[in-house]
Amino acid sequence: MATKSLKAREKELANTNKQLEILSGPLFESGELPFFRDRLESSGFEALRPGTLEILQINLGYMCNQVCEHCHVDAGPDRKEIMTRETMRQCLEVIRTTGAHTLDLTGGAPEMNPDFRWFVEQASEAGIQDFIVRSNLTIIRANKKYHDLPEFFAKHGVHVVSSLPHYTRGKTDKQRGDGVFDKSIKALQELNRVGYGTEGSPLKLDLVYNPSGAFLPGDQNALEQDFKNALKEDFGIAFHNLFTITNLPIARFLDYLIASENYEDYMTALVDAYNPEAVKNVMCTNTISVSWDGWLYDCDFNQMLGLKVANKVQHIADFQENILNNREIVISQHCYGCTAGAGSSCQGVVT
Repeated sequence: MATKSLKAREKELANTNKQLEILSGPLFESGELPFFRDRLESSGFEALRPGTLEILQINLGYMCNQVCEHCHVDAGPDRKEIMTRETMRQCLEVIRTTGAHTLDLTGGAPEMNPDFRWFVEQASEAGIQDFIVRSNLTIIRANKKYHDLPEFFAKHGVHVVSSLPHYTRGKTDKQRGDGVFDKSIKALQELNRVGYGTEGSPLKLDLVYNPSGAFLPGDQNALEQDFKNALKEDFGIAFHNLFTITNLPIARFLDYLIASENYEDYMTALVDAYNPEAVKNVMCTNTISVSWDGWLYDCDFNQMLGLKVANKVQHIADFQENILNNREIVISQHCYGCTAGAGSSCQGVVT
């Protein structure tokens, strides 16, 4: 099992405790807003429990070539947390035996893990129905050693899901840094060149949209059409689907909300938009999230808050699907983000 220094563990624990304290602070303790658990109960849900396991989401590390304002992983070039090959082997054992049909690799930039290609090659032989790699696009243009990623993805039938803040340079660069938009466009064109996103192609290319400020995303279908029209007309780019994801009030986005004095208004907006229909399909009911060091979480947002699964099976080395299926899903106030409006998941809206 991968380890980190005592100092790093203490810093991480202090940060997650601070976030959880804010999420259960005066707004909720005063009764001004209802705790998420109370809202669940008032709408007929005694607790959240898993259904059939469909998706195994694996975080290969927090290292990234970008430092994005809204990043809930707090990823960046200075992050050293990287999944080891030993933990990858434990994941492969689970991939071969679990009933999950989708493997979802994320990061940071998952491609920056030195064993990324080895893992993809091994995992692609496991018979997974949908093999997702979440790419930030700019990694393809970041360094020569990544320039052949489109061909590598195509060779192994990888489903590429890429985040693009907007179809305009100004809004994208404001959120992600100067030059990000142009690099993203070039990367998308490279993916199109090898067959990704084109009509009738089995090589799936989907985009992800997160709002750039303290507001909920708009209608997913309407935004998808806007993105498709603009990217096709301006750059000749094609893709399959656009997924809208609500920014959850954790990590860097929580820091932004507090610094901009938007935290109370944003949490109120999430609570007011609570939708019981979205609760039925939240991603924690069909997904297990695996951290870079092999610990198990109900979702990658809980992973960032240090909220491991409430079960005696808490590490990938001890994985037992039948036991995990009997757990109660761990919740807190950030869960309002996944149940607001049309709902939100790593696969977009849930209603």
